[in-house]
Amino acid sequence: MAEDIEEIRRRKLAELRNQAELDSAQKRGSESPSEPIHINSNAELSDTVAEYDPVLADFYADWCGPCQMLEPVVETIAAETGATVAKIDIDANQQLAAEYGVQSVPTLILFADRQPAERLVGMQDETQLRSVIRAHV
Repeated sequence: MAEDIEEIRRRKLAELRNQAELDSAQKRGSESPSEPIHINSNAELSDTVAEYDPVLADFYADWCGPCQMLEPVVETIAAETGATVAKIDIDANQQLAAEYGVQSVPTLILFADRQPAERLVGMQDETQLRSVIRAHV
């Protein structure tokens, strides 16, 4: 029992340290928007990736149930982390979705140093997204 409590304390301390590092990195870099940016072309995505680092691209569809469940999570990520969230409607941007190999939604691609660094398919929880972002900040 005491070992379990100590393990929880260690994990919480590591989480707090990671959050402090993320907050510090956010203050140093270009200030990321606190709300998702809606992307409507490859040029807009390229400009966003060039201006901000990291960028979490959320390929979604309005008719997709898991995409709707993910929306408040990515809004929180945009508001509370140093990542910029780019929302890309696959129905309106089919060529862009095809270019990035999006075959199911939601698909999240994390761009770090202007390159795709991580790909997550399906519903993701906030903790998982924060962890992926922290790994690339």
